[in-house]
Amino acid sequence: QVQLVESGGGLVQPGGSLRLSCAASGSIFSIYAMGWYRQAPGKQRELVAAITSGGSTNYADSVKGRFTISRDNAKNTVYLQMNSLKPEDTAVYYCNADIIRVGGSYARHYWGQGTQVTVSS
Repeated sequence: QVQLVESGGGLVQPGGSLRLSCAASGSIFSIYAMGWYRQAPGKQRELVAAITSGGSTNYADSVKGRFTISRDNAKNTVYLQMNSLKPEDTAVYYCNADIIRVGGSYARHYWGQGTQVTVSS
């Protein structure tokens, strides 16, 4: 069994900051890419940021310069530091990871349960 557990969401005023965490646990052999997606009301789910096992990162244009993704491989955890938050950042944020289970031969996508981020004055 593999599980992704997210934390750090909440309500914040425009211009504020939040730090999301996602820890993978279970029978894990290795983790490749990890990332964050979000889905706002009335919009499709979109990639916010991703990070490879080698540390390369990708960001949505809308968050470049404001968000930073990082990971701690020893803790099987990915983080999303969100600064200068805007109301349009309001969404449910989902953690994703490509994981090879112990005894497995290929990576599969796993998802967290989602955490609500609300940016409002």
